[in-house]
Amino acid sequence: MIYAKLFLTALFWGGTFVAARVVTQELEPFSAALWRFVIASAVLTAVVVLHEGGLPRLRRRQVVPVVLLGLTGVFAYNVLFFLGLKTITAGRAALIVANNPVFIALFSALLFRERLSIVNGIGIGVCLAGAVIVISRGDPGGLLSGGIGRGELFILGCVASWVSYSLIGKVVLRDLSPLAAVTWSCLIGAAALLPFAWQEGLVRQTGLASPAAWAGLLFLGVLGTAVGFLWYYEGIRAIGPARAAVFINFVPVSGVLFGWLILSETLTRTLLAGAVLVVAGVFLTNRPNGRKSLET
Repeated sequence: MIYAKLFLTALFWGGTFVAARVVTQELEPFSAALWRFVIASAVLTAVVVLHEGGLPRLRRRQVVPVVLLGLTGVFAYNVLFFLGLKTITAGRAALIVANNPVFIALFSALLFRERLSIVNGIGIGVCLAGAVIVISRGDPGGLLSGGIGRGELFILGCVASWVSYSLIGKVVLRDLSPLAAVTWSCLIGAAALLPFAWQEGLVRQTGLASPAAWAGLLFLGVLGTAVGFLWYYEGIRAIGPARAAVFINFVPVSGVLFGWLILSETLTRTLLAGAVLVVAGVFLTNRPNGRKSLET
């Protein structure tokens, strides 16, 4: 059951790139991110009351890690996410974010001593090569002369934020249920977003948002966040961050596919070549450990 949940989560997250692309045409980044997590927090709070009798109070030693969850996986990730998708396509963003499991596996090995085989190490290199092709739009040499757009930089920031969120989550889940951890992170992240969204013109933007924008926000809040985050954290708790992250393989595939089907985005040769390398690299990175290990 946990594997089915992780697969569906990957499909939902692939759809978030399309939904965010629609939303960012009408709402500014802080306002869009705030509404996403207001919706998610409302759903998660209702679920935690029904299933666990309410949100548990945090102990003193839990406060800092849980606040960091909200600031990394909610505040930072989503502001960068919406900023990036104002300027680059859903498919391109999805392929950059596909590097998440590579860095999760790498830092899980460094911080938590999870074994990383030689094949896994090759996978990291292949995945990064694919990311370079996507980010540079087929001209890797251009990166050395500053040939990388702001949108790509914002999405790379998403990768750093999500890796932090996943690794901090492994520590937090020792004391909190996945449902409680996700709910707390969404509430804290939404609270951090509120003053910035207000300054951005939250009330005016909300009144002008179209039905399509609200449909996108509902998808982002309910399926892309409340359901997706919960199932992902259930996966981290059940099989560990590196193995749970392997299902992010399907995110770039579904992101590119949905972008093509729904937004009529162009499938260029460099995008397809990068997609093949990224998916292959992520697969190799998360293969079961071989006999020869890179671990010292």
